Amino acid sequence: MKGVFVTGTDTGVGKTLVAAALVRAFAATGRKAVGMKPVASGAVAGSDGAAMWEDVVALQRAANVEAPLEWVNPYRFMPPIAPHLAAADAGVTIDLGRVTEACGHLADLADAVVVEGVGGFLVPLNDHEGAAEMACRLGLPVVMVVGMRLGCINHALLTAEAVRSRGLRLAGWVANAVDPLMARFDDNLAALRSRLSAPLLGAVPRQDRPDPDAVAKLLDLRAFPL
Repeated sequence: MKGVFVTGTDTGVGKTLVAAALVRAFAATGRKAVGMKPVASGAVAGSDGAAMWEDVVALQRAANVEAPLEWVNPYRFMPPIAPHLAAADAGVTIDLGRVTEACGHLADLADAVVVEGVGGFLVPLNDHEGAAEMACRLGLPVVMVVGMRLGCINHALLTAEAVRSRGLRLAGWVANAVDPLMARFDDNLAALRSRLSAPLLGAVPRQDRPDPDAVAKLLDLRAFPL
């Protein structure tokens, strides 16, 4: 498979925005690009009143390839809680084999598949496996989204260590300014650049209205010779 796996230093750090931007960036190079959200928790009401999952919709809108929802998002749950708890409440076991199969179908349709993880890199998905095991199954290079706020250096270094300890390639990272009042932003960015042995793909300013197309223009794709 050709593509990337997008993980984050925590939940709410902008994985969806960066994943959608990566899809748009790959599409802008003339490639067929599609996004995937294997597991989504937390539905909201759409304009028609029906349940929708905003992460999934954002990835679908970013793609230049049409794909069945069941491939783009094999598992989705209503409550905004940890996926293993949401699955248990629904009487469902998240099967990573099903996720891998769906990703393979998407890879047949596109030149690049951007897979957005769930929560942080070690979030559990079932009794024995989590997001890390999902990333290992897919075997894609990893892009880490760092939510730039107090504590981000420790979170980023721990996540990078967890990725590499599993034999995965940390292909790059994106600094996302989630806290507009973060003190010493540039100094924290410099500290991360000196400690993370992976290229900085882009620094994303605070987005009051997240725009994947605008963010795509900030990303450097030279680390991904797809």
